[in-house]
Amino acid sequence: MAEKYTDFSAFYAFYLTEHSNKTCRQLHFLGSSLVILSFATFIVTDHAGYLLAVPICGYGFAWIGHFVFEKNRPASFKQLLFSFMGDWVMYWQLVSRKISFSQQDDVRKA
Repeated sequence: MAEKYTDFSAFYAFYLTEHSNKTCRQLHFLGSSLVILSFATFIVTDHAGYLLAVPICGYGFAWIGHFVFEKNRPASFKQLLFSFMGDWVMYWQLVSRKISFSQQDDVRKA
């Protein structure tokens, strides 16, 4: 990613191209789901270990998806805020079925 994006919608189009691999998307989804679960469990139990699990789950699964399956560097290394926003937009679009886990051509639909 040589370009520094100033507009989130332009960044998000790029972001989806960096998440075209089915397994990478699945790992992002799993990691984000565990982030939600860990944070909710922290709120209920007030046990700090669950709060510690939030970045481990969020970044751990995503980075495995990028380095092992997508074979690229996570966008969070260059544009942390837009990447964080992109994670949650993609998560919602996967939940709402606007994009799919398995189709690479849905990059154009989002």
